[in-house]
Amino acid sequence: MQEQSPPGNPPIFNIPNVVLAMLLIMVAIQVAMDVALPPDAVNALFIETAFIPQRYAFDAAGQGGAYYWSPISYSFLHGGYAHLALNGFWLAAFGTVVARRIGWVRFVAFWILSSISAAALFLAFHWGDRSVMVGASGVVSALMGAAARFAFGHGGFQREYAHLNPRLSIVQSLSNRTVVVFLAVWFGINMLAAVGFTFGAGESAIAWEAHVGGFLFGFFMFELFDPLKPR
Repeated sequence: MQEQSPPGNPPIFNIPNVVLAMLLIMVAIQVAMDVALPPDAVNALFIETAFIPQRYAFDAAGQGGAYYWSPISYSFLHGGYAHLALNGFWLAAFGTVVARRIGWVRFVAFWILSSISAAALFLAFHWGDRSVMVGASGVVSALMGAAARFAFGHGGFQREYAHLNPRLSIVQSLSNRTVVVFLAVWFGINMLAAVGFTFGAGESAIAWEAHVGGFLFGFFMFELFDPLKPR
């Protein structure tokens, strides 16, 4: 059974509390890095919490906790307010429909596992190098992949009611024209990033590998989190 907000008493900004909490955590971290922490502390924070592939080219012994928590903690850090705003916008859009459907406990579990999956594919392409990855885009991509299994009903994506749609099977999803167009556009944008088109990101590389890893996790693993029966 899905939780429904009482009439006339919607959640703040019409966003589920768990999604709002994630947004607030990310904003608080960004503000702290910009106004409260000295540069040395910010650098130390990135070293301890960002995902760095080089870390995994060596044994875990002697590396401290960052070896274990950075595949998750990186998803709460961002490279600036523009990066944060972009991820926050898509998190609000797709996180809302997924959270409404699966509830906050499953949503947190989904966040953790999709963050790890996104980092794993990034690691596979960057094994041993010093790349530093931060941002929630891998998780956001996983939420997009999950939404593709149920949110595109008749008439396209309807944010307020999408969580009530039946879940499509993989075959049904790939037979849905709206889903196929969404997948084509999404993968097309990320393949452009893979060949070096940065979409105005300047010198910062887009971690398309993490996007793809997260999306595939969300698309193929969503049914493990979905409490509703498929169509």
